[in-house]
Amino acid sequence: MTKLAIYPGTFDPLTNGHLDIIRRSSAMFQKVIIAVASSEIKNPLYSLKEREEMIKITLDEYRKELPNVECLTFNNLLATFAEELDAKVIIRGLRVVSDFEYELQMGYANASLNNSLETIYFMPTLQNAFISSSIVRSIITHNGRFNHLVPKGIHEYILRYKK
Repeated sequence: MTKLAIYPGTFDPLTNGHLDIIRRSSAMFQKVIIAVASSEIKNPLYSLKEREEMIKITLDEYRKELPNVECLTFNNLLATFAEELDAKVIIRGLRVVSDFEYELQMGYANASLNNSLETIYFMPTLQNAFISSSIVRSIITHNGRFNHLVPKGIHEYILRYKK
């Protein structure tokens, strides 16, 4: 049984959809690393440090439920990062068909760079199927209500340090 899995992403910000996948994957693996990508190319709303801080707040909030989950940041290729951690499994979420097309290409690219990697895809639960970080960012920047889309600690953090 594989002991370590990596759940990579920009997490700009982490949403309840991400948290759903984290919960489910933490039940399947001895350890799950939430790997926050620097992703300058995506021009994230929140800095890498802010995204990491929000995730750590969430992990503290859910520590009893998620004792085997931790957060790390990376700024290299995911396949290289996985090799550095000796991880063999990448976790990804799929909401819609377009996600599948993109994630399939990324899974093949990662496997071509590190042939020991397997990618496992999670579909979100129905209540989280529509949530994406880009939707949450849009709501935040337009001063809409978003508390039902992100963990409580992240909601409070964003309100306190709103950009």
